[in-house]
Amino acid sequence: MESSYVLQLKNHPFPDMYLCFCGYEDCQPLHSFGPAVRPNYILHYILKGKGTFRAGGVVYELTAGQGFLIEPGVQTFYQADASEPWSYVWIGFDGARPAEYLAALGLGGSRLTYRSSQGGRILETVEAMLAQNTYTTVHQFMRQSLLYSFFSILSEDLDVISPPRGQDGSLYVRKAVEFIQNNYCYPIRVSDAADYVCINRSYLYTLFRRELGVSPQEYLANCRLTHATELLVLTDFSVESVAFSCGYGNALVFSKAFKAKYGASPSQYRKEKLREHAPQPNR
Repeated sequence: MESSYVLQLKNHPFPDMYLCFCGYEDCQPLHSFGPAVRPNYILHYILKGKGTFRAGGVVYELTAGQGFLIEPGVQTFYQADASEPWSYVWIGFDGARPAEYLAALGLGGSRLTYRSSQGGRILETVEAMLAQNTYTTVHQFMRQSLLYSFFSILSEDLDVISPPRGQDGSLYVRKAVEFIQNNYCYPIRVSDAADYVCINRSYLYTLFRRELGVSPQEYLANCRLTHATELLVLTDFSVESVAFSCGYGNALVFSKAFKAKYGASPSQYRKEKLREHAPQPNR
């Protein structure tokens, strides 16, 4: 049996909030994602097992019945437990009003984790989303209905989990992250981020390693390359245009960096992902 089912979507006819992708996965021990920055919102819900979620220098130990929110532009890392790896569902969404709708649930900012007893219904909703796997008008409206149903189900008994005490991230790191997130599409350097927060580059490096577990240069590269994967899958931009859109002045340098991280050239990555996410016959 497959361990993962994923639906990726390109057409978004609903401006307030729309589904970008959704999925289900049974993770292997220590399976991880990141550190990475995503361009849209993602909600995970843990069905069984446990693992770790890290965002903004705060580490959360989570288990079945709990979930976590990834906000656009925020570096996160999450990893399945070694002995009891988690299984989870997720929905990715964006639009003009997701932040408002999430705030109505009590999520956003420093409030990124939650618990809910509605696991069965959440799984059914995501499975229904996965079944609406064509771009017909009927399926577009059905997916939109299911997206709002997901929020409705969560709202019934969602309980926000407070961040662990004593794990607030450094102000310098938060400001530097903010600078990088707002400017990674330009040919900026780590020294520019250090200058922005008025500290030297070596001290910024120390703070990033302590708070985020990566160097500023790695964080900047992750921002650019993560955004590149989204552009490759969700747009028809040329590889050169993707490179320029992610802050690379040279497509060859971009392609080398991309292959070093993902093990495939940008063109190969695009072909593989589009093939993986092509609509499949009903299972």
